[in-house]
Amino acid sequence: MKQIKQIKQTIGDRSRVQATMRALETALLDGTFAAGARLPAERTLAERYAVSRNTVREAIQRLAARGLLLSRPGAGVYVTDRLRTGVASPWGELVADHPALREDILEFRRVLEGATAYFAAMRATKDEIKSIETLMRTLENARRDDDVAAEAQADTRLHEAIAKASHNAMFLHLHAGVLGVLREHITINGTGLREQGGDSSALLLLQHRTLCDAICARRPEEARTAMQTHIDFVRAKLNERTKLS
Repeated sequence: MKQIKQIKQTIGDRSRVQATMRALETALLDGTFAAGARLPAERTLAERYAVSRNTVREAIQRLAARGLLLSRPGAGVYVTDRLRTGVASPWGELVADHPALREDILEFRRVLEGATAYFAAMRATKDEIKSIETLMRTLENARRDDDVAAEAQADTRLHEAIAKASHNAMFLHLHAGVLGVLREHITINGTGLREQGGDSSALLLLQHRTLCDAICARRPEEARTAMQTHIDFVRAKLNERTKLS
């Protein structure tokens, strides 16, 4: 009887570890624990998932063995960028060597970010709406101050915030997976257009304001259209510049 009880206990422990792993994996996928973030303490996680600290510890060790987490003695447990770099790193090299691929990135952005804007308008929490509004004001302030670098940075962060607000793990994973490429792409293209000044810079700001207003007002179709209009504008301007060069 004692042996049977021990076997049942072992099965129960494995089940709890598996369940805790799944919960942590979900948190990695949906952006709750982003790349580079420090995980909460074992005690906090144990309370959150209603398991023992030993169960949390074993779940973390298994995820660390898969390269998803990294334990730093004396500093805590951190999320690695493996989910991101697994997709992004080859593209980073290809885009650097083949600028023509940026047209494909624009096409990809039109589909992906149009969808993320649509779902962000449907699903964003109050805190995420507030974050999007704050980033939009940061973008507007940078434009007012004629700070091109700060404007490009705020642009990138705004697109990231919209992706997270979509609350779709697959969209977020794809966006995070090519995040390095998108960040470089947004910065290069956005900064290049802004440096031209005049109508281009003003129109970029107006497009972002229209996009943010649609998301914050929870109008999904308008948000998707606004995002796609923005990407189409960037594509058109880049094509014009290519023809002139």
